Amino acid sequence: MVGDVGLAEELAQDALVIALEQWPAEGVPPNPGGWLMSTAKHRAIDLVRRRATYERKLQEVGRETAGHEEPDWDADLDDHIGDDVLRLIFMTCHPVLSPEARAALTLRLLGGLTTDEIARAFLTAEPTVGQRIFRAKRTLAKQDVRFEMPAPAELPARLTSVLGVLYLVFNEGYSATAGEEWMRPSLCEEAMRLGRILAGLLPEEPEVHGLIALMELQASRIPARTGADGKPVLLLEQNRALWDRLLIRRGLEALAVTRRLGKPVGPYTLQAAIASCHALSWTAEETDWAQIASLYGVLTQLAPNPVVELNRGIAVGMAHGPAAGLEILDGLEIDDYPQLPAARGDLLERLGRGEEARAAFERAAKITRNERERDVFLRRARSVSGPVSGGAGDPESGPR
Repeated sequence: MVGDVGLAEELAQDALVIALEQWPAEGVPPNPGGWLMSTAKHRAIDLVRRRATYERKLQEVGRETAGHEEPDWDADLDDHIGDDVLRLIFMTCHPVLSPEARAALTLRLLGGLTTDEIARAFLTAEPTVGQRIFRAKRTLAKQDVRFEMPAPAELPARLTSVLGVLYLVFNEGYSATAGEEWMRPSLCEEAMRLGRILAGLLPEEPEVHGLIALMELQASRIPARTGADGKPVLLLEQNRALWDRLLIRRGLEALAVTRRLGKPVGPYTLQAAIASCHALSWTAEETDWAQIASLYGVLTQLAPNPVVELNRGIAVGMAHGPAAGLEILDGLEIDDYPQLPAARGDLLERLGRGEEARAAFERAAKITRNERERDVFLRRARSVSGPVSGGAGDPESGPR
């Protein structure tokens, strides 16, 4: 409405501050969302009027201003999708921004993530992400990018960055990078909701269905990822009877759609295929690790990434022995990424190299920013001389 995403964010925050001041005394209104929107609109209108008054004062005396009209705040808000959040995603994923800036800004505005959390998701320095977000807001305002959906013919070209953003939002929900919570299921739910909307919009795009399949298959494990005491439970130790069979069925159906479309396989579809290997195994022992390792091998060729290579090393270690997996992991360097030393610790323990394994788990505990995850790594470090459970290095940190 105001044509400036940074200003819009400030107006929204102003409305929230007013609510925090008034609601405790006056009560929560019947329609809280509508109240917040109305309050923010009024502040925006006041701002536009002040600007218009200032600009008129700069004009020559006597210039005709009677034709000035108030902005039509609600014009064109009902379009071919009708979802405000999705409109905002396509705005923050506009081509005028770099791919990195698109993802960072969308995570900040829609996911509510802090700059630090986004930096962790990107494996990037926090100041770098902060600058990306600042420059992205400034660019959108300068280019007058509006809060609207692109024309249907333009949607496929914009799809890659949107899928990437949903992928990162889901990741942060599945394995929180920092804080006290092991997961943020609401972020997973929002990413899946937006993915389903995209599938309805672009039913012939296989990677949309591939990402939905990946998210739903991963999300099916959420009920089993914590125990009764709230502590994390790793993949190989989970009670698979608790996995959400409805989400598994929906995920497998979405994966089947990608096959029926008969188009080239993309990275999300490949990751969904990997997740399906777990979903179709009723016990950890039945897992086809050789198939998983093979799929990761294809994925590393299609979308080279050190985290994908890390997961390939884990799968190879499960399928062909810890020495083979460790050989892959020893060739990787990912700064401040706790899953790498944790995976090394698991493989070293299975090789009987207890002291090295303990040091690796302690290293993972030192660099993680998530308290629940730190507890897992410290527990593994303490028990490294005990029975080998195999799990700290499992690809259970989300589909990163």
